[in-house]
Amino acid sequence: MSILSPTGTYGRLVNMLDQHGVQYRIIDHRPEGRTSAASAARGHPPSQAAKCMVVEVRVQRYALCVIPGDAQVDLDAVRELLGGTRARLAPTQTAEQLTECERGTIVPFSFRPGELELIADPSLLEHNQLYFNAARLDRSLAISSGDFIRVANPRLATVAER
Repeated sequence: MSILSPTGTYGRLVNMLDQHGVQYRIIDHRPEGRTSAASAARGHPPSQAAKCMVVEVRVQRYALCVIPGDAQVDLDAVRELLGGTRARLAPTQTAEQLTECERGTIVPFSFRPGELELIADPSLLEHNQLYFNAARLDRSLAISSGDFIRVANPRLATVAER
């Protein structure tokens, strides 16, 4: 099975949420990987979207930063947080390998905690519900922000800038 298989990471995600007793809502929509367009298709403001960006911090550390959909990742904040000398968005191929998700479908959970540190911006908690593409361009999930924090157990740090 390809790492970009629509059943691989999606199935793993749904199984994990089920095992933790998380209530979630499945939202089917036209294929979309851009946060603003996916938010419109799902019917919520972009600030409620959990936008996921893989950041490469020199020396060879990677972070999965989960930020509001209407924000940008603050690369300097991530670099400082992880003690690196430089930071940039990871190349697409690297991000897809680390997350086992196609670009535009990255889920806000790290299934490789030793290789990909999960960092969530605290401003995500301003909303009761979070929405994100569920490792597929045509399907999203809505979960409570509390369940996200409980199950994902991210490092909370300010890594978003508006």
